[in-house]
Parts: sequence; structure tokens; C-alpha cells
Amino acid sequence: MQEKKATERVILCMKWGTKYGPEYVNRLYAMVARHLRGPFKFVCLTDRSEGIRAEVQCLPIPELKLPPGIPERGWTKLTTFEADLHGLKGTALFLDLDVVIVDDITPFFEVPGEFLIIHDWKRPWRITGNSSVYRFELGAHADVLAKFRREAEAIRKQVRNEQAYLSDEMHKQGKLKYWDASWCASYKYHCIPAWPTSYWRDPIIPKDARILIFHGVMNPPDALAGRNNGNWRHARPAHWIAEHWRE
Repeated sequence: MQEKKATERVILCMKWGTKYGPEYVNRLYAMVARHLRGPFKFVCLTDRSEGIRAEVQCLPIPELKLPPGIPERGWTKLTTFEADLHGLKGTALFLDLDVVIVDDITPFFEVPGEFLIIHDWKRPWRITGNSSVYRFELGAHADVLAKFRREAEAIRKQVRNEQAYLSDEMHKQGKLKYWDASWCASYKYHCIPAWPTSYWRDPIIPKDARILIFHGVMNPPDALAGRNNGNWRHARPAHWIAEHWRE
């Protein structure tokens, strides 16, 4: 009996414009290489490949193909669900560029399910996920992208962003599952100590956390330096960021 070939594991990220430099992609690759057991392919969908390390396969971001006059910003991630994404095959784990990986991420490929995403922390009573980390089979959910292309104007009036639409669609199809609540920790909510202790206590890595998510106005270099960029949460410098967010 012929042994079944293992499904290829693909790490996907996306970089467009100039907000994030190539160092974000390069450090993300390095963190994955340190924390994912076994072979993987690393793909960056981007409009600028300058300065990105050779181990990363850079491919164009597919066009969202919206009707004239409808801006693409905030919805571009949906193009990861193309029926044929540059011929890529296998299981894809999408990671935002500004995450910090602090422990083994191999289990993200081992949990059963058709579509997994972070359960949003701020309003846990809603089904909405946070799309900083999600997993799916490449080409398996082209219907979600096709529907958005057909009904973009109506959908944008009903839901706030791409992750709300994505969560709603997967939920309707009975495919929505969430990661273990401890695996993806919010830097803002889970790492910064409660006020006022944040003025004398340093940020921490929560127990059992594997990936730290930076949402809002703070990114890893801000956390490292102790800048809050106008966020009401004061935070001391998290010097340990440098141990993880590096090439």
C-alpha cells in the first residue's frame, strides 16, 4: 500500500505599501524557522520584494477586482482565498507581519478543522475572529472571495471589516473554529500589566502563549521601546521582545 504524501505546509504573509519594511518579513521568517518543526514553504504576497531574504518566495498580491470606486484597503487579505493562488497547494497558516512568535507553532498545523482563527478578545460573546492568525486549505474557500466580489458594496455596509465578514461566512457554513484561547495572546490586553501597576511592572509573556498579537497603534518596536503611540495603556519597555523578534 502506497504511503500517503504529507500535505505541504505553507506560511503566508502579506506586505503592501510602505508601512512595514522588509525587516518585518525577514524576522517573521526567522521566527517561523525557529519555532516550526519540519519543512515548510514561506510565501509573502507583496507589491515590494526589495530587501526580503532569499528563503522567502515573493508573489504578487492578487487583485481584489472590486467594482470601480470601492477602495480595497482593509479587505485585501480575502485574496488569500483565490481558487488558484499562484498554484500553491497544501495547508496555509496566515500570519500578520507584526506578530511575535515566542513558542512552538507546530500545533497550529495539527489541530483538526477546515478553518481556524483567533477568537477576538474584546467582545468574546460575538463570533468575530481576529485574522492575525488563521489556517485553511489553499483553494478550498474560493466561494467566500467570490461572494465578496459580487456583493462588496452590500457586505461593506453590513460588516466592519474583512475578519468580521470572514468569520460570519465560515460560521454560516459550519466551518468556523477558534484556536486554543491561550495560544494567541494580545500584547495590549494580556502582556501589559493592569493600570496602575503597568508603571512599575514590566510586560510579560502570558502562560502557554505561542504568538503575541499586536493590534491597534503599538507594534513590536514600540513595545520594545515602551512607546504607547497615544494608546491609553501605559507600558514599560518589554526588553524580551528583542530575544524573539529578530533574524
